[in-house]
Amino acid sequence: MGGFMIGAQQADKSMNCVVIPAYRAAATIRPVIEAIGPEIELIVVVDDGCPEGSAVLVANHCADPRVVALMHDANQGVGGAFLTGMRYAIERGADIIVKIDADGQMNPSQVPALIHPIVSGQADYVKGDRFFFLADAASMPPVRRFGNLALSFLAKLSSGYWTIMDPTNGFFAIHARVAELLDDEHIAKRFFFETDLLFHLGLVRAKVVEFPMRASYGNELSNLRVSQQLAPFLAGHIRNTLRRILYHYFFRDLSLASIQLVAGLALFGFGLVFGLYHWWAAPPDQLVPTGTIMIAALTFLIGFQLVLSFLNYDISSSPREPLHPFLERGRYREAAASKSGKANPQAGGVDEQAPERRKA
Repeated sequence: MGGFMIGAQQADKSMNCVVIPAYRAAATIRPVIEAIGPEIELIVVVDDGCPEGSAVLVANHCADPRVVALMHDANQGVGGAFLTGMRYAIERGADIIVKIDADGQMNPSQVPALIHPIVSGQADYVKGDRFFFLADAASMPPVRRFGNLALSFLAKLSSGYWTIMDPTNGFFAIHARVAELLDDEHIAKRFFFETDLLFHLGLVRAKVVEFPMRASYGNELSNLRVSQQLAPFLAGHIRNTLRRILYHYFFRDLSLASIQLVAGLALFGFGLVFGLYHWWAAPPDQLVPTGTIMIAALTFLIGFQLVLSFLNYDISSSPREPLHPFLERGRYREAAASKSGKANPQAGGVDEQAPERRKA
């Protein structure tokens, strides 16, 4: 973590936890903590190298016994702060981990509804959707609204979750057993965090659902600079799209959709290049031969249709079954086996007296 902890507590058997990444949030973090309801047993505030000393402020002025403050020596980004809090929550025995931003845009009273699909075994990961209520979406700052809408399709393509909207929404909940499966060392730590997290959830086939939420936008300042983050976002989506397709359709499985994709891209590319080349190379006073046009058009259209067939298969194959109920059963069985082994240490062991009895 590269920091230290203020207000450590004894480990609990199980709990629901809220993680609050804090950076330049001294004016807003205390009201956020005070609004968190009794359904949460642990609140982890991660001071991400905050120049305003958010962790010290919380430790000195917050009397809530549920609160633990962790500190980073240097800023790691919102993703790095959440992952630090997530690891700590898992060590403490948390079952469900919720992320709430410290700027007051998210309503903590919505947490029970947010975690309900996980508690009821219907989902592994639940995220907010600020576009569900059209009136609220209209109140979103124009630049932010345009950016979220423009990136939504790329997020669907790169993650495989085709029904999601608002991919950069930071109000979410995740089951701890599923969080343990994630390769958190390779998850983006800064503004691409929420979108990259969806990609990694897709790799483990976690079920994701959305929660209609209302967000408020006041005078808070965003640390996001669109001009600086546009290129990293695009590069991240392209990289994740290629990785997802390779993992799911060529490394883990080889299906008819894999053949459709390869053949479709090959025919589509051939038809496009072949047609453009002959159109460009044809003399100005001569028409392109009909046969050449037919070859270009047919290969282009067949390739396009095959790519559409692949996309249809990809959309229909989004994860539909939650993972954590099965992971919990496995965990309970391991715990029961461990207790049984401790209660009967001779079971499965070596009887040291057996050779002596055989000699006798």
